[in-house]
Amino acid sequence: MIKAKKSLGQNFLIDENILDKIVSLIQIEKKNILEIGPGTGNLTSNILKKNPKIVIVIEKDKKLAEKLKQNFRNKITVINKDILEIDETSLISGKLIVFGNLPYNISTEILSKWIINLKDNFWFDHLVLMFQKEVANRIISKFNSSSYGRISILANWKLEIIKICDIKPEAFYPKPKVDSSLLLFTPKNKIFKLKDPKNLEKVTRVFFNHRRKMLKKPYNQLFNGNQNILDKLKIDLNLRPQNLDFETYYKLVREYEYLRS
Repeated sequence: MIKAKKSLGQNFLIDENILDKIVSLIQIEKKNILEIGPGTGNLTSNILKKNPKIVIVIEKDKKLAEKLKQNFRNKITVINKDILEIDETSLISGKLIVFGNLPYNISTEILSKWIINLKDNFWFDHLVLMFQKEVANRIISKFNSSSYGRISILANWKLEIIKICDIKPEAFYPKPKVDSSLLLFTPKNKIFKLKDPKNLEKVTRVFFNHRRKMLKKPYNQLFNGNQNILDKLKIDLNLRPQNLDFETYYKLVREYEYLRS
């Protein structure tokens, strides 16, 4: 069996029941598929059984990429690169369905990159992604909870998110020390309009750098104590960052953009 590289956060999914569940979540027949981190190709094999139109896989590990080319030949296109360096919009002209057992050490970085770079026209129809359970809980978290934070606000801006299931370490080789969770992401029909997604990243970063403190300090840093915005959005500066809901943050970003336009 191929030895997993800890430096790349490799844990290969080997449970056939879970693999089958993943590829049965949505209709992928005659669809364009992108798989992130296919590893030994276990999920890839299950995807191919569903008769997709095109399968592209991105594998950073050179040895694994070569092995995938040997095993699957012309059935898939193998890209031996780091996913963080890929422009997904340039891969094909149509939309993709994305599957990924994401490396735990960069999973939120990958998701944040996709969200920040999203244009009005989505390059994907669905994302079916595996995360460390703790990270997945942060992604789906709602306000007023301790796990609510920047990635919750970013992810829920343009995406509907459903938790499919938790997955035990025994489903992987080698076994990770934590449970995992499978999430399904689908583009929202109605999206709160912002000029630049990077402003959402900036505003939430400033607020959640002080997540245990009251809102006053980060608010003053961004808005110089502007009372009009506080009155308009009905914000109490004695609250903490986790006490503001998604929409309030999106409205704060819009006000931030307006002040700088």
